[in-house]
Amino acid sequence: MEDKKKAFERLLIIMDELRAGCPWDMKQTMESLRHLTIEEVYELGDAILDGDHEEIKKEIGDILLHMVFYSKIGSEKNQFDIADALNSICDKLISRHPHIYGDVKVQDEEEVKANWEKLKLKEGKKSVLEGVPRSLPAMVKAQRIQDKARGVGFDWDNSDQVWEKVLEELEEFKQESDRNSDKMEEEFGDLLFSMINFARFKGLNPEDALERTNKKFIFRFQYLETKSAEDGKNLSDMTLEEMDKYWNEAKLLK
Repeated sequence: MEDKKKAFERLLIIMDELRAGCPWDMKQTMESLRHLTIEEVYELGDAILDGDHEEIKKEIGDILLHMVFYSKIGSEKNQFDIADALNSICDKLISRHPHIYGDVKVQDEEEVKANWEKLKLKEGKKSVLEGVPRSLPAMVKAQRIQDKARGVGFDWDNSDQVWEKVLEELEEFKQESDRNSDKMEEEFGDLLFSMINFARFKGLNPEDALERTNKKFIFRFQYLETKSAEDGKNLSDMTLEEMDKYWNEAKLLK
């Protein structure tokens, strides 16, 4: 524990020094750091999907630096400091885990999540959906909306019901696409929402699943580009059958 305290104190000292002496660090504001923080979180997500533990460690450090940076700026404006931020999350964790720090009994993870949402309403929130950030990517937002609704009992009973909903939405989308209707986008959104819901019932993270497919496609397409070029071929001059030969080779690799 002492080593952890020293490491954190070292970061705080370095932050103070950079804020006092580095032209770039001195210039930063919460607003200017925001997009950089988002990038760092996505880089951590990439490292986790790649299973790269060394990179995960580095990205955690980058994100911790940003949290300390925001707190430093907050302290300069007499708004809050790092101790306030840390005590705030500690207080919230204790308050929302009465089964650990109180006498509440829970049976499983689902009860914990349900209690969490109920406690948030008691704290003054008017809707369980208030905690879903407006700027979240749409797929992640859909998943969080569904999780929070489930926390207060608004959910299907089983995955078979959800799959029936998927098929229903698929048919509605097909009908609108056959008509070339203006409602196609709306029906496609409904279909995606129901697919995300089904993934949740199956314990899958749709964002992670799609990103794995993105990475797989990138690898195979770049293999196609590289190998066809080595054979003196130009993609724009190739038939789909010729491309499929390289694509199928790549599939054997990844």
